[in-house]
Amino acid sequence: MKITKEEVEKVAALARLQLTENEVEQMTRQLDTILSYVAKLDELNTDNIPVTTHTQPVTNAFRDDIVQESLPKDKALANAPLADEEAFTVPKIIT
Repeated sequence: MKITKEEVEKVAALARLQLTENEVEQMTRQLDTILSYVAKLDELNTDNIPVTTHTQPVTNAFRDDIVQESLPKDKALANAPLADEEAFTVPKIIT
């Protein structure tokens, strides 16, 4: 086995999960199965495989900054659910 019951119980405690004995046993079996499948990847020879971080080629989407006129305040606030004359109005969340 790649994972023990004690490890499952420790992670459950860290996540503040209260698992029954049956759930701990079931989770141990399921995680062990998952880890066994993942361990099969260690059998693959990846020496000549380039490292990839994306499935598709990625190019930089940045553009040059161009100074231009801003959206007028009245248009920016036009569709706001709550606004005063100057800004968006939001509920107070910190007391």
